[in-house]
Amino acid sequence: MASTSSSVASLPLPAAGAEARAEASALDASTRAPVLVFFLSGLAWLLAATVLALITSFKLHTPGFLDGAAWLTYGRVQPAALNALVYGWSTNAALAVAFWLMARLSRAPLRCGGALLVAACFWNLGVTLGVIGILAGDSTAAPWLEMPPYATPLLFVAYALIAVWALDTFRSRRPGPVYVSQWYLLAALFCFPWLYSIAQIMVVFDPARGVVQALVNWWYVNNLMTLWFMPLGLAAAYYFIPKVLGKPIHSYYLSTLGFWSLLIFGSWAGPHYLIGGPLPAWLISAGVAASMLLLIPVVVTAINLHLTLLGSFRALRSSPTLRFVVFGGMNFTLACLLGTLVSVRSVSEVTHFTHFAEARVLQGLYGFFAMVMFGAAYYVLPRLLLKEWPSAVLIRLHFWAAALGATLYWVALSVGGWIQGQEMNQAATPFLEVVQHTLPWLFAGSIAWILLAIGHLALAVNVVWMLFAPRPAGATEPTLFPPPAGAPGMVHR
Repeated sequence: MASTSSSVASLPLPAAGAEARAEASALDASTRAPVLVFFLSGLAWLLAATVLALITSFKLHTPGFLDGAAWLTYGRVQPAALNALVYGWSTNAALAVAFWLMARLSRAPLRCGGALLVAACFWNLGVTLGVIGILAGDSTAAPWLEMPPYATPLLFVAYALIAVWALDTFRSRRPGPVYVSQWYLLAALFCFPWLYSIAQIMVVFDPARGVVQALVNWWYVNNLMTLWFMPLGLAAAYYFIPKVLGKPIHSYYLSTLGFWSLLIFGSWAGPHYLIGGPLPAWLISAGVAASMLLLIPVVVTAINLHLTLLGSFRALRSSPTLRFVVFGGMNFTLACLLGTLVSVRSVSEVTHFTHFAEARVLQGLYGFFAMVMFGAAYYVLPRLLLKEWPSAVLIRLHFWAAALGATLYWVALSVGGWIQGQEMNQAATPFLEVVQHTLPWLFAGSIAWILLAIGHLALAVNVVWMLFAPRPAGATEPTLFPPPAGAPGMVHR
């Protein structure tokens, strides 16, 4: 247990170290309520999204599955599952980690805890109304914006309260350098309301005419990943990898280059989703060029994180946090490289309108972002609850089920989607034959979701067990474990 259940290990600390640990404990206490509420809400949405995604996956190869109710048809369940995953699980978890990181890095207590609890209520009420509205048939039919208009104002109120917290915490930070994770956090927190408001106005409330509406919609989808989830995931990776290893990030200059190149090129890449559409050629070309230029932040970030890990890979055996975050980082690199590849016109001609696109979405949203959030949770929750994780077996089960499930889903739907695209481009191939050839890969996708469901249940059981387990007598901070052999430089505060 000692070698596997702790996110990281500790070394004997001098008086200054004990002082720093006391300060960290005080900062954690100030974030405890909002972080727990947002994370537990996200976990509930993750389980709901998993059930909906399982139904969606089975319907792809067994259309008669649960066909007796209109609200369980594929056209309703699929967007409901996606919105529960995007706005329910992913955004709740991202905000929980952002609260904790900003307080820790600013070395300033969270002073707007009550406002954040109100924000959590508004946000989750809005998502609940939105998902129920989709299942009831009120979907807008716009990708990633399917929630009906009556749910949106609640999300805006919630985010306004969150923005107040972000500005207040950063403004009250202690003097000193601004760490790279704070750059990414602030960029994401400022970008989201811009992206979401523009998309809601121009796609839902006062729709733009013609192809401009589709252009704005896919601009939003691309930027929600590139300027919201990606910066938040990288903020966590840039914090937890050096923190667990007890050494600084490899290069400040590479961090700077990666950050600014992501912000500059990321927002231009959306038009590549519309290759072949009735849009000006220069606009599509600009999107393709921006997708190519996104290789700069991707490669720079991958090199920086890899060189930080260099010589410390043995720590992966004992640190759940490191294991999840590193797996997420690998998927970040792979997902972005594939995104660049499919922006090439000749490749897009095959992969467009196929299951390949679904594989890309899950790899970025789950293989990268969700795995990093899981790793963050394994580090943060013990510090908030002042307890250790009760079961190392459940942690291992969660990791391997999630890692294998995400990998299987990506491989199965990528291969199946490529075959599907190649055959659909052959006019002589009957469409029914194309469908039959994709069925084995869709069955594999369902197996992948079953694996993911097992991992999510393992996490949920571990979290509930941890919540209700008695706190060790006299505990004032999480249980600390010795470092694995050969990793003397690791610290844990």
